[in-house]
Formats: sequence, C-alpha cells, structure tokens
Amino acid sequence: MVVAVVCARCPHAELCTNPPDEDPVIRAGRHSMAASSAVILRLQRPLFTIILVVLSVAAARGEQEGDRVALLPGQPRSPPVSQFAGYVTVNERNGRTLFYWFFEAETSPADKPLLLWLNGGPGCSSVGYGAASELVPLLVNGNGTGLEFNKFAWTREANLLFLESPVGVGFSYSNTTSDQDNIDDGFVAKDSYTFLVNWFRRFPQYKSHDFYIAGESYAGHYVPQLAEMVYERNKHLETNQRINLKGFIVGNAVTDAYYDYKGLLEFAWSHSVISDQLYKHVKTVCTFRTIFLAGECAHAMGLVYTQYDKIDIYNVYAPKCNTAESALSSSSKNTVEKTAKKLKRLRMFSGYEKSLHANVSGWIKDRRWSICSFSQLL
Repeated sequence: MVVAVVCARCPHAELCTNPPDEDPVIRAGRHSMAASSAVILRLQRPLFTIILVVLSVAAARGEQEGDRVALLPGQPRSPPVSQFAGYVTVNERNGRTLFYWFFEAETSPADKPLLLWLNGGPGCSSVGYGAASELVPLLVNGNGTGLEFNKFAWTREANLLFLESPVGVGFSYSNTTSDQDNIDDGFVAKDSYTFLVNWFRRFPQYKSHDFYIAGESYAGHYVPQLAEMVYERNKHLETNQRINLKGFIVGNAVTDAYYDYKGLLEFAWSHSVISDQLYKHVKTVCTFRTIFLAGECAHAMGLVYTQYDKIDIYNVYAPKCNTAESALSSSSKNTVEKTAKKLKRLRMFSGYEKSLHANVSGWIKDRRWSICSFSQLL
C-alpha cells in the first residue's frame, strides 16, 4: 500500500521500486514487508466488512426496539402480542414520513410470511380500519373504551404490517405542504415502495420472507400498482436485495367505476336481491361514469344497498353474522361512522399516541386525526 503511494509520486516507477544502488538484502526485506502489508490488507478487508455488517445489524435492532409497543392502555395482558409502531422516512428533503403498525405472528413468526395491508378510501387509515377494527389480535371494543382480543386475527397465519398511506392519512405527515398537491396513484406507489425498502433495513430479518400485499376498497388501485413496482424494481437488483414478492390480495376492490357499479347491480338482480323494476330503474337513471353518484342515480343505488340490510353482501346464501355491538360484529351501512366514533373515543384516553410512538412532534395538533381524510385526496 505504501509502496504504491510512493511510486505514484515518482516519475520513473521502475527506479522508484528498484533503486539501482540499493543493497539486495534491503531490497528483499522491503519487498517482503510490502507483500506482508498487502496480505494484512487483504485479511483486514473481510474483517472490516464483517464489522460494518455487525454494526448495521445492531443499529437495526436498536431502531426495532425503539419502535416496540410494550402494552397499550386497556390491552388484555394475555395472550401476549408482539407489536411495533413508528415512522419511516420516505423523503428526507421534504420531511415526508409514513406511519406503520406491525404485528408479529402469534407463533413461529420467523417461519411465516409477511403481509402488507393497505386500506382504501382513498384516504382511509390502515391503522384505523385494517388494524384496530378488522385483522389484528387487538380490536377496539364495542364502546371504544378499550381493546379486546380477536381470536380470528390474521396473525395466526402471518406477520402483519399496516401502513398509513398516502402522506396526510392518519399519523403520516410531510413538512412540505406542496406534497399534498402532488398525490396521485403513482406518487403513492413510489412512497410505499420507498417505505418498504427502508422498513426492511430496520427489520432485516423479514427481508427473505415470502411477501404479500393486500388491501380493500380503493386499494384495488394501490395494491396492484405497488406490486407491479416491486416486480419491476426487482428485475434490476441483486437477488439478496430484492423484495420477495409472492402475490397480492384485494377484497371488495375499487378498479373502475363503470364496471364496479355495473357488476354490483347485475349481481344483485341475477341473485334476486332486487326486483326487475328496481333493476330497470337503475339502468335508466345511472351511467356509472364516475365513482361519485348524485341525484336520481344516488337515490336508486341507495335502494339497491338497502336490500342488503338483512343479507350478507359478501355471501348472500349464508346466514348473516351476529349483530351484537362488538368489534367482531358484522358490517352495516353505518360501519364507517361507528368505527370512527369508537376510535375517536379511544383516542381521547391519554397514552395511546405515546404508546404507538405517533404524533411525536405534535404536528397533528392543528389537524385532528381522522379515520378518513377524503378532503386531502379528492
């Protein structure tokens, strides 16, 4: 190493490496020292790499433990729930950061897949709906005063990661106001991908797990677009850098207003949920050219939805689930309002935001957390 530096400064490299008047014994000793230095350098490089890897893993572990949620107010102490929550930055310059809530599988998390959940809206919280109201081991109870254990949680089969996206939804925020003006499906996909890359750096033990993306409603846009981005980016990465995407899942998906509404109407009619008369009326007054219904069309489709009050819209031949006022009760036309009210009540109890490491900078003081933030995205 030293010899190379000296020779670089010498106009005659040969004279520099082998001076003519140098004693042969000294020359041999100098060459031996240079060779030894090169060997030591070669030995030190792997050691240096190992040290960097160890430090990186230690830093990731430190960040993980900083995000660990010990026990939420009102949480049952048994069975134990391994959960983490916090922020992952997706744009340093703009101060844009997304909030997540992560639940490890109830048993053998190291052997089970990782599933990212995205709610739709657009603009509805994956923490408020997917996590606190649907899929995780801890659901908000019926009156919003605490939590209850969910024996049907998806954590029985997978590790669940909930992301509040796009920025401006739930606890996710940006220090750059103009970010709100740039939000579209492409923007959301890029931010979600960046989130994943950075989240895997914090939780590297999950990088090799089978990975799935799932969601509902407007996630019919978010989920396949993010899946496509992961797939395309993987093509240009080394194997150990790729996200191990295995598939995606979308329920009650919003894809295209015309086909979504038309499909719902045709299904209701062909399964005798609505009358021939109502079917013909809807066909007359509705064009379904936009997702937002108005006037006669809105009223007519309201009559269609009313027919599902006593029928499970997702399984018309099965008995409707119990209707007890509980976090596990079946859906109704007031589900959005009821869930929002329960979460609002729950949030009023001190300690929840602190326990989830949310709102750490107090930014949300001037813009109250809400389960859906339609006005920012539509």
